[in-house]
Amino acid sequence: MQDPSELYTIETDTPLGDLHASVLLVSLGGFVDAGQTQRLMTEHILATLPHTVVASFDVDQLIDYRGRRPVMMFDRDRWSSFADPSLLLYRVIDADGEPFLVLSGPEPDYQWERVAQAIHQLVGTLGVALTVSIHGIPMAVPHTRPIGRTAHATSSRLIGEHDPLFGALQVPGSASSLLELRLGESGHDALGFAIHVPHYLAQAQFTDAAVVGLECFVSVSGLNIPADELVAAAGLNRSEITQEIAGSEEVTHVVEALERQYDTYIEGRGRPSLLSTDIRDLPTADEIGAEFEKFLRAQTEEG
Repeated sequence: MQDPSELYTIETDTPLGDLHASVLLVSLGGFVDAGQTQRLMTEHILATLPHTVVASFDVDQLIDYRGRRPVMMFDRDRWSSFADPSLLLYRVIDADGEPFLVLSGPEPDYQWERVAQAIHQLVGTLGVALTVSIHGIPMAVPHTRPIGRTAHATSSRLIGEHDPLFGALQVPGSASSLLELRLGESGHDALGFAIHVPHYLAQAQFTDAAVVGLECFVSVSGLNIPADELVAAAGLNRSEITQEIAGSEEVTHVVEALERQYDTYIEGRGRPSLLSTDIRDLPTADEIGAEFEKFLRAQTEEG
């Protein structure tokens, strides 16, 4: 493997020892980010809080431009600009003056192991104690009920008592998932949350999921990140979704069926014993996992 440190450039004259931050949020997109959960949350953080660039990655080594062609501007008779992608490590200051880091940009197409090693180096150099990732996954749930989340971590102590929704399943890998695995293997703490997004909104913007994602990040990091603007945007988005669904009888029936399924499932979990409710219509963890795998296969075929 080539030297991982050659993948990034430090973009500040400040000694790195003065830039320590205990939390790193990784926002690299990936195979799926249902409801644009990760993107909306990351954009909100960077738009709300002061930040500076600590390091930049050499995306020319990492990105397949033909697979994700950057936009260029043609002005009358010449090319005038090129929207080159960037993968940047930001140092952000929360509302209480506490620093944390955000790694944001397109998921690398190449050299995942080297990228993971490079981030591992930065984690050590900058004193990061906890690495967090958050994204959306499509689920057979209605948008009219509380939003769920699936937690995963390098150690069970990081997520406490957690009732897994999934059984064992295979999913396409992502750079951030590999990073979490490698950090755990080297003894570093890392965890993530997959926010449950209604499958019929997977390709749309679902800001409520970003709000829940931000709440998860705040709860594990202890940071003070204002959420008012994101919450307000979620309210507007929710109204738009309601109007869209009301205009489609077919989608309305789907949502109503999901509401009944969700309510039955919650009722069953709330009883002293599942024997006191009819569980024949409730999906098992393996069935939920199978449906998720089916969705991912469809995404691969479309791509």
